[in-house]
Amino acid sequence: MSAAPSLKERLRGVSLIFACGTALFSDGYGNGIIGSVLKRIYGTTAFPANYSTTLNSVVFAGTIVGMLTFGWISDKLGRKFGMMTAAGIVSFFSLLSAASSGANHSIRGLLAMLITCRFFLGVGIGAEYPCGSVSCSEQTEGKSIAKNAQHRWFALATNCMIDLAFVVSAFVPLVLFWIFGEHHLRAAWRLSLGLGFIPAILVFVWRLSMEEPEIYKKSSMKAVKIPYMLVLRRYGLRLAAISITWFIYDFITYFGIYSSTIVDTITGGDSSLTTVFGWNVVINLFYMPGTIIGAFVIDYLGPKWTMITGLLFQAFFGFIMSGLYEQYVFSHSVFVIYGIFLCFGEFGPGNNLGLLASKSSPTAVRGQFYGVAAAIGKIGAFVGTWGELRMLLFAFAFSKHGSDKGNTGPFWVGSGLAILSALITFFFIAPLDHDGMAKEDLAFREYLEANGFDTAGMGFADGTETTTSSIPEEMNEKEQPVE
Repeated sequence: MSAAPSLKERLRGVSLIFACGTALFSDGYGNGIIGSVLKRIYGTTAFPANYSTTLNSVVFAGTIVGMLTFGWISDKLGRKFGMMTAAGIVSFFSLLSAASSGANHSIRGLLAMLITCRFFLGVGIGAEYPCGSVSCSEQTEGKSIAKNAQHRWFALATNCMIDLAFVVSAFVPLVLFWIFGEHHLRAAWRLSLGLGFIPAILVFVWRLSMEEPEIYKKSSMKAVKIPYMLVLRRYGLRLAAISITWFIYDFITYFGIYSSTIVDTITGGDSSLTTVFGWNVVINLFYMPGTIIGAFVIDYLGPKWTMITGLLFQAFFGFIMSGLYEQYVFSHSVFVIYGIFLCFGEFGPGNNLGLLASKSSPTAVRGQFYGVAAAIGKIGAFVGTWGELRMLLFAFAFSKHGSDKGNTGPFWVGSGLAILSALITFFFIAPLDHDGMAKEDLAFREYLEANGFDTAGMGFADGTETTTSSIPEEMNEKEQPVE
């Protein structure tokens, strides 16, 4: 029986989890900061139509490239190498974005510079998913982490950080506007972008002394050719189910008609920066109770059932909002129901998709499995940002032109998709156990060996190979971690 970990060991274990996961703050901040201020600095007629959508889409494209490319890098070159590179990219291009936005370019030159910077910023953000988030999940099953807190720490270090970043990305421009005033919006815009450098560089420094996760050292295929056909045969259905549910979640989350419709309703169309940013802060704050409360539920219900619960409640409140929207269109009741709708989105899929993606696959291909699922999710976000016109046309079919009921179409569709996602989760996604990664690695080795694959070269802990027979002893070891 091993001794219970000391307080110092427990704190170090939690610190490693957050060092790996909190870089996703850059994802929420980068996606949240780009929109509102730019058109007020340069004027709504200075840019081509849909410029903000174009900039957001460029970030999504870079993010998808980063997810897919660094998924392979994470598995074959190492988690730490991928994480350090990702943090460096985000740091550099956050500063470059701020510098280019203040340079003396023509409007089209400025837009071209921002598009370039935002693409590579997206690559760095995307790289964090298969590198930082995957390493974070592996750190949660370390000996210093209590079994009944493994899922909790992952959610707090990843999705909670993204949601907090959405709040900060709405609050920072508001504060800078208060400081600089309406006659110095260029300074507010440059600082809003440039401040994204701070969390990225802090994470970079935080990671300098890290080592590869122990489970990666023992079960990676860094020096072995990965048998992709065998992997797909065993994990293809899991990957497809998680990817589809992630697509649906991101489609709902990034579909801009929701918040813009609600803000316009509450403010009566007020275009004041203070009013718009203030209400955006309030709306984004609804994410926080969902992700925080959900994080403390996951270890008891499990990721699968927590996700289903969140999706069904999200659909329930979405249908309520759809049915009552026209009746309470000028009431704050719609705003509150919408906030609860967002809250359960984070309670369910927001917290649990990353867990399911990282812990449903073996260590040897975890980065690529996670990267593919997250990339398909980002495609959903891309479709959501560009689907606004189509959704408005769909909403038009609900009522005559000019009726408030015409705005309910997106809410009906979003709620229906939440139910579809819950059904996919119920039928096609397996529950996750605590310490499930070690069990999955063992099952994967046995599967490979049963299909004639030599697993002797897997792992590199202490420069030695690990074998199947060495794993059960470690899995059966009694531990007494303290929360």
